[in-house]
Amino acid sequence: MIVFFVCITLLILGYKFYSPFVEKQAGIDPTADTPQKRFDEGVDYVAIHPVKAYLIQFLNVAGVGPIFGPILGALYGPIALVWIVLGNIIGGAVHDYFSGVMSIKEDGKSLPEIAGKYFNVYFKGIMLVFTAMLLFFVGVVFIMSPAGLLSNLSYFEGTILANNTFWVLVILGYYFLATLLPIDKIITRLYPFFGLLMIVMTTLIAIALLIDAPHLPIASDVFNYVTHSHLEHQSDILTPNPAGLPVWPLLFVTITCGAISGFHSTQAPIMARCLTNEKYVRPVYYGAMMSEGLVACVWALAGIAAFPGGYAELKAILDMGGPGMVVNEVASSYLGVLGGIMAIIAVAVFPITSGDTAFRSLRLTIVDAFNIPQSMRNRILLATPILGIAYLITFVDFSLIWRYFAFSNMLLSTSVLWLATKYLFDRGAFHWIASLPAIGGTSVTLSYILTASIGFGLSPQWTKPVGIVIGIVGLIALILVDRKAKSKVSMA
Repeated sequence: MIVFFVCITLLILGYKFYSPFVEKQAGIDPTADTPQKRFDEGVDYVAIHPVKAYLIQFLNVAGVGPIFGPILGALYGPIALVWIVLGNIIGGAVHDYFSGVMSIKEDGKSLPEIAGKYFNVYFKGIMLVFTAMLLFFVGVVFIMSPAGLLSNLSYFEGTILANNTFWVLVILGYYFLATLLPIDKIITRLYPFFGLLMIVMTTLIAIALLIDAPHLPIASDVFNYVTHSHLEHQSDILTPNPAGLPVWPLLFVTITCGAISGFHSTQAPIMARCLTNEKYVRPVYYGAMMSEGLVACVWALAGIAAFPGGYAELKAILDMGGPGMVVNEVASSYLGVLGGIMAIIAVAVFPITSGDTAFRSLRLTIVDAFNIPQSMRNRILLATPILGIAYLITFVDFSLIWRYFAFSNMLLSTSVLWLATKYLFDRGAFHWIASLPAIGGTSVTLSYILTASIGFGLSPQWTKPVGIVIGIVGLIALILVDRKAKSKVSMA
């Protein structure tokens, strides 16, 4: 139990003490006019109260990411909690914060446009491709997963509601409306409520687990797993990682939302166009990511501790019905009928709220890249082919789409951290808060694509040292660049 409380405390302390230091480097100006004040047009640039903005940002970036990923990552044991906390504080929260900072400083523009300013047109093109690719994968994943859940509910058996295609088309129809309509018609009215619902559900699950979970991890569990010397009295069912998967780099790609996720950067312009003061960037962006880390810790704990059969039972349930079934089992077992209802909402409604903002972000990204006026006609002309292609991709194998999503997610987050590094370099600020996690992300991303079947399929015994060497080389190169930059400043 103390392990869980330590994790939660560290996340809160990170926001309390580290985030003000990060904010100090960003050059926030509370007196500056925000993009919302300069470009208020009633569609995307709409004033939103900061509390609402926080709840919307939290829901936009969360969805089922901090639920499904940590459940899958729980198979690695208590080390999953360590990665969520350290990844969030050092990488994810910094990544999300600077995504918001750079967007609000640049008229609420999308990241490819910002990359073009701070680097060059080639980097802008690369970021545009990766951003569009990731948003498509996110949107498709969040069509297929809720449609699959809803069509398999026992309540709908024998009716048209049991047809997967029916739900795919219903969700696509909703996405079409949500992509077209002004942000204050659906998103600002409903999403704060769903954000609160996720907070309530997570809190209830956490309390129930701490009262009655059969296998709450203790400090020695974390130590013994990290040092690979498992306790002798543990039975096989309580031995983590029953599939024998390599922690490096797979754990870091399995748990992204909650630790660090490139998808979050694609959502940054939505709220950056709605904030009425730059001082709200930290509570909205950094706060939302810290909150997502709390959610991720709760669901990682659920996977680790909630099942009497330990990791073997968790793996069996995952093999049978994926993380959605785990959510249903945990929520129903610990919260009864209320939990069952919340579980359905969690794995059906939450991904839909991320899917529609993914497609909205894709529209904004294309609009920014090609400077397209935002008339209703142009929004329809953009949304129709985007969602049409998304529908066709739903016929592709889900597991393949998820692997590409995982890789592009990590790749984009690393690219954004390098972009934040350049932003801080140009300001003469303390760039190490972004550059060090950027080096780590580069190392993990390279190791993953060398190991994964969608990449080169090499053995982890080769990819691990390659990733570490690349990280060390990147660190040395950055130190040399930093010294050179400081030398020029002192000579001037």
